[in-house]
Amino acid sequence: MASPASLPVLGLPHPLILIPTARITIPVSKPIGDALFVLIQHSESQPLIAAVPLTADDASLHSWGTAARIVRLIKPVPRNPKQPFLLTLHGVSRVRIDADSACPAATHENVLERNVDFPEPEGTPSMESIVKFKASALRLLELLAKDTAQQSKRETYRKVADMLEDTPDDKAAWMADVLIASVNGEYADKLDFLSATNADDRLARATAIFVKQTSITEVSKKIAQSVDESLSKQQKEFFLRQQLSAIQRELASLTRTTAVSNATSIIPENQNQNVNPRSQGSELDNEEQAEVEDMADIKAKIEAMAKDSEERKMGVREWRRLKRIPQGSVEHGVIRNYLEWLTSIPWPASQSESSSSISMETLRDPAFLSNARSQLDADHYGLDKIKKRLIEYLAVVRLKALQADREQTLIASQKGMEAPKNGHPSQADFNANINALFPNHTAKLPTPPSPKPKSSIVKGPILLFIGPPGTGKTSLGQSIARSLNRPFQRISLGGVRDEAEIRGHRRTYVGSGPGLIVQALRKAGRPDPVILLDEIDKVSQSNFHGDPSAALLEVLDPEQNHSFNDHYVNVPIDLSQVLFICTSNSLETMSPPLLDRCEIIQLSGYTYDEKVHIARRFLLPKQLTANGLTPEHLELSEDALMHIATMYTREAGVRSLERAIGGVVRYKAVEWAEHMDSSPTAADGSGSIEGVKEYKRFVETHELEKILGIARWDAASERERDERRGVVYGLVVTGMGEGGILPIETLLIPSGSGQLKLTGSLGDVIKESGELALSWVKTHAWELGITQGRSVDPLKVPGEARDVHLHLPSGAVKKDGPSAGIAMTCAFVSLFTGACVPSDVAMTGEVRPLSPSLIHPSLTSPPSLQQITLRGRVGPVGGIKEKVLGAHRAHIKKVILPWANRKDVEQDVPPEVRNEMQFCFVRTIEEVLEAAFGKGVLGWRNQGAGGGVGVGVPVLESRL
Repeated sequence: MASPASLPVLGLPHPLILIPTARITIPVSKPIGDALFVLIQHSESQPLIAAVPLTADDASLHSWGTAARIVRLIKPVPRNPKQPFLLTLHGVSRVRIDADSACPAATHENVLERNVDFPEPEGTPSMESIVKFKASALRLLELLAKDTAQQSKRETYRKVADMLEDTPDDKAAWMADVLIASVNGEYADKLDFLSATNADDRLARATAIFVKQTSITEVSKKIAQSVDESLSKQQKEFFLRQQLSAIQRELASLTRTTAVSNATSIIPENQNQNVNPRSQGSELDNEEQAEVEDMADIKAKIEAMAKDSEERKMGVREWRRLKRIPQGSVEHGVIRNYLEWLTSIPWPASQSESSSSISMETLRDPAFLSNARSQLDADHYGLDKIKKRLIEYLAVVRLKALQADREQTLIASQKGMEAPKNGHPSQADFNANINALFPNHTAKLPTPPSPKPKSSIVKGPILLFIGPPGTGKTSLGQSIARSLNRPFQRISLGGVRDEAEIRGHRRTYVGSGPGLIVQALRKAGRPDPVILLDEIDKVSQSNFHGDPSAALLEVLDPEQNHSFNDHYVNVPIDLSQVLFICTSNSLETMSPPLLDRCEIIQLSGYTYDEKVHIARRFLLPKQLTANGLTPEHLELSEDALMHIATMYTREAGVRSLERAIGGVVRYKAVEWAEHMDSSPTAADGSGSIEGVKEYKRFVETHELEKILGIARWDAASERERDERRGVVYGLVVTGMGEGGILPIETLLIPSGSGQLKLTGSLGDVIKESGELALSWVKTHAWELGITQGRSVDPLKVPGEARDVHLHLPSGAVKKDGPSAGIAMTCAFVSLFTGACVPSDVAMTGEVRPLSPSLIHPSLTSPPSLQQITLRGRVGPVGGIKEKVLGAHRAHIKKVILPWANRKDVEQDVPPEVRNEMQFCFVRTIEEVLEAAFGKGVLGWRNQGAGGGVGVGVPVLESRL
């Protein structure tokens, strides 16, 4: 009789079945894993659950399952919580699910208690069932042992067969479970076998499964043999066709030689000289000759490498492996591809002196620095501070190289003087003596290879150009390369997310290759190129592919890159002669260790005058050439260029300006093409341009709207930026490094509770600035005439409680930083007092509060000043040049800046911008309010002699 029990039931998804005596590992969901984890914790030994398969039709539980012990439960790692739990079960015995407790597939998502019945202990099967079972099982095991090619599997099958023969009769049913769990049978057959509780019935069903599998195996073997015979015929046919193709090529070569010799005898001598040898045949015909030449080229390059160098040792070793491997093997192609890369890299120790002498001749030129200045001036307008730093960099490169060259010359001269002193004859004397003894013999003393001079390693900083797009960062690198007479290579790092793209893939992977650094060296063909690492700030951060920015640390470190290790080449590569230059739009996404290896050079942007000069000197001639025109066909006035720069393209760089100029040039190109087709004198090129009267080469300002469309910015709307209560313009720097202005809008909301509401995608720092600004205004509300008492909150006036709303437009753009403190303070003061800040005034600065609670207890004050007020100082901020240039582009006339940023304006802001704008440098909030609203606009109460609030009150500042 079956013994009832209650077990947690786990549904096995189709087509999984757990047979008793078998072990299975399956993934389970988090709810099931958590439930099983609790079950394991509350059990003293391995808990028992019922593993029941789910049917494929309606995904319901089968009536029979297996009582299994939980052997192992593996939780997912914390860094990847989406991975499932891994559950390992070991089947113990069959169980039957009660019909009343049968449920749908919901058990696949959780673990529920169900009533199960354990069948009665099995008896001894009949001898007839045992004999049939063993015979069918031994037949299947023998067939599997013959078909397998692995010796280990063959031995396993034989051991199982021996164990089956020695199995006692009472263990035959258990052995059937073991074998059925190991055989790849059909799902329905195994499900039927699971429901067999009687020993004879189980052996009979196992015998049927074994007979079925034996038949399937025999049929599969016959099909495989027929396929192998067909493949052998195809291989034989392929071999014969290859032989036929070789014979046809030889016959074609003989025929072509005969035809050419006959044609040569017919063609006259003066015409025979014009016959092109390449016309005799294509270079794609003779594949075998090309193969021999390629292999000889690789061998010659390996022999040309420096002796005892790492690259030569690796090349020789791989060459010997290549010769031992058949040509048709896959490994042959892998090794040959590696040798092609290895021999194409310009190794410093293996380079000829002619390649290194090119750079040395350039550096020895006394006019090197003046030529470099001329090159930079010809390629870029303005950027005086950056050009000064680049000239310093090039001067260091030149001095280092000349110093190394003098040292090598001195060492060579000393060695030449030591030879006669030691009594050893020179090579010329030795050759003269030999020629005297043997007149008909030309003596040549074997010349030992001269040691390569040490390369001039400039262990200076890696230059990092930071600036908005279109400011000339990449072209500066090209100018440096032209000044040094070195090849230039650009590596775009934008979107690089795999470390192997920098260091290369290991040769164990299919389709592996070297990294971007080695590829750039191969393209340059010299060990001393100028490599520009473009968009280095857009390198992906650490992920499961590795950390590309960490791989760049070795490349950009002068103390380490002399032995750079590429995973594919696997030979140390000397990068010490390479000049690396990096470009970036922002510093926020760069890792600190990578930033520490670079010297930052800021490119803030161009003024309107600089843009007009750049357009006149560079952009307009470039667009004329690109669109098939000459300077005689088009001329833009200064006013037109200024109008394009101010009203169509407000940016830090000049890319949009170039596109706008290109639009004007294309418009005039269409006009010129139409008038040239309509005028016969201009169509044949004999007439002059002046003869086409309908064509007008000058473009004036009033024609730009017809050509480029409506301007994005309107001068009238700029002037209509009216003064409004509670609105102040602050200075900002965008994520791309461009400066601009941003209005700070405030509004009073009636029937409120005295709260501050901040909107506009603001970060935590700028939110704190807004709260600090409102706190300052609340503390000084009485002095500013906002309230009638010192202890009255302007937002909680009795009978008139209000909320204040501060908003920064462009809500889709994230905003953060401390530089909006004084602008928010002025906005709140304007909102509460009703005074307006002029629309041509912008400001930036950080408020640093001085709280009365931080006053030292020993400091006393007169009785009239016992109530200490909150006062603030204006702290310095960054990005002054970008902000001032952005304000200049927005036609701001007056800029309020912190006193500590006075030197930034004097050093970084161009003089023409400083002359057109008024700068007010302030130390405290009181000076900010006076500069923003005007002197005497705000009526201060209880003002001291200095015009400020609380003058004479001793306070201490807390510096956090």
